[in-house]
Amino acid sequence: MRAIDKLKKAANLELTQRTVRLGNGDEIVMWASNLTMAEREKAQKQAGEAGDANAFAIQLLLQKAKDESGAPLFAPGELAELKHEVEDADLQNLMLAVIQRGEAAGGAAGGAIDPKRATKAA
Repeated sequence: MRAIDKLKKAANLELTQRTVRLGNGDEIVMWASNLTMAEREKAQKQAGEAGDANAFAIQLLLQKAKDESGAPLFAPGELAELKHEVEDADLQNLMLAVIQRGEAAGGAAGGAIDPKRATKAA
């Protein structure tokens, strides 16, 4: 088997559940796939030239966080609200959950879903 085929076979790009406990005790449940290089590059480009890690991470959050049906959890127009009206600790935890591999972010417990199937079941 070619190396590229092994890498592609080993890649787990299915949506996995990520649960983040907020400062007030509530939980946000989101679904995300593990990060690819193309997604990283897109988020870096959207974050701009400054190389700001927070700008990069929030772009990933906007890009990758999904609900159970596979729809975006946050709209790009909500960026200002996320930055100005959400506690930094909660936002940092959400961004970290998207960046971490599914297993590290609680994905193993939540399992993988097929958003197309979830939409049909709803």
